[in-house]
Amino acid sequence: MLFVKFNFARMKTLAFPQQTNFYRGKVRDVYTIEDKWLVMIASDRISAFDVILPRPIPFKGQVLNQIAAYMLKATSDICPNWLVDTPAPNVAIGNKCVPFRVEMVVRGNLTGHAWRTYHSGKRELCGVPLPDGMKENDYFPTPIITPSTKAEVGHDEDISRREIISRGLVGENDYARLEEYTLAIFQRGKEIAARQGLILVDTKYEFGKIDDRIYLMDEIHTPDSSRYFYADGFEERQNKGEKQKQLSKEFVREWLIANNFMGKEGQTVPEMTDEWVNTISQRYIELYEKVIGQPFRPQLLSDEETFQRVLYSLGNLK
Repeated sequence: MLFVKFNFARMKTLAFPQQTNFYRGKVRDVYTIEDKWLVMIASDRISAFDVILPRPIPFKGQVLNQIAAYMLKATSDICPNWLVDTPAPNVAIGNKCVPFRVEMVVRGNLTGHAWRTYHSGKRELCGVPLPDGMKENDYFPTPIITPSTKAEVGHDEDISRREIISRGLVGENDYARLEEYTLAIFQRGKEIAARQGLILVDTKYEFGKIDDRIYLMDEIHTPDSSRYFYADGFEERQNKGEKQKQLSKEFVREWLIANNFMGKEGQTVPEMTDEWVNTISQRYIELYEKVIGQPFRPQLLSDEETFQRVLYSLGNLK
């Protein structure tokens, strides 16, 4: 087992030539270059319940970045995507797109938010009817799309296809294309997962435009944006009403809930010991190796080396 001594410093904010914007999200630092390129650095920060936890997780940024790059390449024949280069293990460089203000959430199984909605007695989610008689984690007859708005602050909100079009968030023709891309990319993701003995349960995609062309943006099929079940024993566990064995960061949320933290006012994040931080890191590495089917090779680069690699890559884009 890989064990890391935890003297990891948080990556400093960099400054690139011709930089026109900078944004720090919960996990990623995003630099805009000449209003044309994005440099997206996946940090080792980890968030849950819209809160950044106090300690970084070694190699998490590398895991997310490399899974996303692998999956973007594996789906590039379906839909063009923003990615141009990955000059460092936790860095992606790509085209700046004008994003659609919705996330395309696609679900193959009744779990998570969909299950909570269903369990409350509702039989519709984002305008999509839900069949009667389903159990938690059952497959839907066919995958469903349950979009959400992209909130600038606070939580994203469920929204229906009809509302998206009527509010002018996405034009009708573009939205039909987003649905087509979403289902096709999800199917490809399920095929990749199945080869590794996994079930891609649900995920979300973000799309944008350059001129009149739609591009797939951001990360896809990572543990931060997706949920995976182990295929082996899935049906047996369903028949017995047992909890499914999964690969995602859900275990972090479960640990927080067990320690009375759900991001609510007045609650305190429980202590993250070295042992627990290492456990989280190992789980991310396990997911990488299981999803990709290749051994994980950790790489530690200094801020300066990362900066120089990005500069070199940007120079080749001029």
